[in-house]
Amino acid sequence: MLKQNLQFKLSQKLSPQQIQLMKLIQLPTQAFEQRLKEELVENPALEGSTDQEELYEKEEFDSQDDYDEYDGNESIEADDINIDEYLSDDEIPDYKLAANNYSDDDDDRESPLAAAVSFHQDLLNQLQTFILNDTEMEVAEFVVGSIDDDGYLRRSIQDMVDDMAFTQGIYTDEKTVERILKSIIHELEPSGVGARDLQECLLLQLKHKTPTESIALATRIIDEQFDAFTKKHYEKLLTKYSISQDQLKKVISEIEKLNPKPGGSFSGSRVTENIVPDFMIRVVDGELELTLNGRNAPTLHVSRDYQEMLQTYKDSRDKSAAQKDAVQFIKQKLDSAKWFIDAIKQRQETLFVTMNAIMHFQYDYFLEGDELKIKPMILKDIADMVGLDISTVSRVANSKYVETPYGTKLIKEFFSEAMKNDQGEDVSTLEIKKILKTVIEDEDKSKPLPDDQLAEILKEKGYPIARRTIAKYREQLDIPVARMRKKI
Repeated sequence: MLKQNLQFKLSQKLSPQQIQLMKLIQLPTQAFEQRLKEELVENPALEGSTDQEELYEKEEFDSQDDYDEYDGNESIEADDINIDEYLSDDEIPDYKLAANNYSDDDDDRESPLAAAVSFHQDLLNQLQTFILNDTEMEVAEFVVGSIDDDGYLRRSIQDMVDDMAFTQGIYTDEKTVERILKSIIHELEPSGVGARDLQECLLLQLKHKTPTESIALATRIIDEQFDAFTKKHYEKLLTKYSISQDQLKKVISEIEKLNPKPGGSFSGSRVTENIVPDFMIRVVDGELELTLNGRNAPTLHVSRDYQEMLQTYKDSRDKSAAQKDAVQFIKQKLDSAKWFIDAIKQRQETLFVTMNAIMHFQYDYFLEGDELKIKPMILKDIADMVGLDISTVSRVANSKYVETPYGTKLIKEFFSEAMKNDQGEDVSTLEIKKILKTVIEDEDKSKPLPDDQLAEILKEKGYPIARRTIAKYREQLDIPVARMRKKI
């Protein structure tokens, strides 16, 4: 039996403008600039300016309530559009009368980058220096193409032989591929390229070094006792080769100079990372001063041309259907431009108030730069201070950097859990990690401290921490176990 009934239900729905704002907030400066360029291309009603002016004036536009209800899917009647809302009687728009104090340092300067040859292209270029027939060259080029970015050949000879036959129509055998690999590929630079594993990689690099007593001994140890060497069973090596500790130290020194990832050493394969800080904190007369990177405050305004189009429509007596369609399009573009400018303004305010709260929460650290003064801080602490949602604070902290007198820092690194010391005081886990790192750096490397002894030392310093917690912090600091830290 079918029946109808009414049901009331509360639900939350994010408007397109709110979604747009959240996406803008989580973008760091460089990604934000790219998003800005895309919007300028997509929306002709939105314009930028090269002048260092504050082009956003909230009073120019309708209030938030005026356009929150519009979801982009409603049908707009041209006769219902209030043209006067989009027009201004001023010959000079308000945005040109506003100024700011941005420094010339905030200008967007693009640094030219040299066009570099890729790692694999460099290897292919080196093949041209060898005298090879057509088949050998094709096999050599295929092998080079199978080398990964670290410089290793992680495919078996049989797989490459089959792949060449099925995909390239190159018919060869394992013996030929092995010969080309050893006589050609392993002679390419950087040394060690084309190795099948770490042991072979180190042996290839030792082979290309000037022969000395230490190099010869290092070659024997890597070839014959690679497992014992990697596990740092130094006593076994001293006994087997009847050498002194000084001789073994020289061998270790030579091996440590080798590159375990030869492909990574190629300059052309490096990706240049340019971190642009989103905030700047300065110490001025003993007080902290926070500024938002000027590149986060773009110079945007609504197109005067589009406003003139609306004025023309308003003044015309005969409004054709085509003109009505055009004015609907213009209104949509103007609305989109206003929403975007308002979202940018809200983004600036959200970024600033959130970072300002973080700065005051960690005031002692930013004032002196002592990492031991970083307080325990979680997202909820900052969210409660600024009255924002935890997810919004997370978006601000994620992938954002702040420039301080002590270096450029990733904001999310200032967040940490709290632990209690022996006096019952809350201390940051960052402080404990700093102390743990210092203890490990000062240990006797011939007898490195295991985790249980590290736990005892930190307990003596007033931090009662379990051994498993020490192990977790050590792994987070990328510090190996005691056996792997051993040196002679």
